[in-house]
Amino acid sequence: MSDINIGKKIAQIRTNKNLSVRKLAELSHVTASMLSQIERGNANPSVNSLKSIASALEVPLFTFFTSEVEKEDLIVRKDSRKKVILPESDNVIYEILAPGFSDNFEFAIMTLEPNTSSSNGDISHIGYELAYVLEGEATVYLDNEEFTMSKGDSIKISAGINHRWENNTNEDVKVIFAVIL
Repeated sequence: MSDINIGKKIAQIRTNKNLSVRKLAELSHVTASMLSQIERGNANPSVNSLKSIASALEVPLFTFFTSEVEKEDLIVRKDSRKKVILPESDNVIYEILAPGFSDNFEFAIMTLEPNTSSSNGDISHIGYELAYVLEGEATVYLDNEEFTMSKGDSIKISAGINHRWENNTNEDVKVIFAVIL
């Protein structure tokens, strides 16, 4: 967290809200002198002072501890998506739609080639999966039940449900899905 400048963040938010140092001092019950020192990096605020400042600025406390994000890094261009092909099933391609990998969220397009399955056996995971059929017709197996999903259909698969997708047609099937853990 050495690259996080809390004082600079406070000053930026204060300026964006058109507040003077004196007005923020009044709203936060932190002296103008102390606020000025914090913004310039000459003083370290206490947790209580940060809570008061966050409340006065109407932002969550964690706002002061987040790193700036390069906006371009939030975009995944269609020609530069990461592709995942599992060794046991090279007829299933996953294209990752979200930038980077997250520990609690996956967002991808799965392409099932004709007459293939998403896995050799049923899978289940913690969290839940939301899926939407973009192209084609697929069969989804939920535990021991079978459902036909057509273009435009969507499904929520709850945590712990064994499932797999099958393409029993002669056309590719594309399914967009998000797994929230």
